[in-house]
Amino acid sequence: MRLRKQALGNRNLIGNKVQEARKKRGMKQKELLAQLQVRGVDMNASGLSKLEGQIRYVTDVELVALADILEVSVDYLLDREAKKS
Repeated sequence: MRLRKQALGNRNLIGNKVQEARKKRGMKQKELLAQLQVRGVDMNASGLSKLEGQIRYVTDVELVALADILEVSVDYLLDREAKKS
């Protein structure tokens, strides 16, 4: 496993949660990319790495696809589940 060379960015809220959910499922980035492509989301390995590192923006289509693939809610990825009152 390679360690991240770049510091985390601030261009999305979901990168850390995507990586966390992916790893909990025992899924490699390559597998996640294949599932995204099946759903019509064209992303390469660099794009996913940047997304997880929070240095790439995320589209709404990507957000929904990631939530579906990782079997989590969009609110979970946005870290909003526990904050509702």
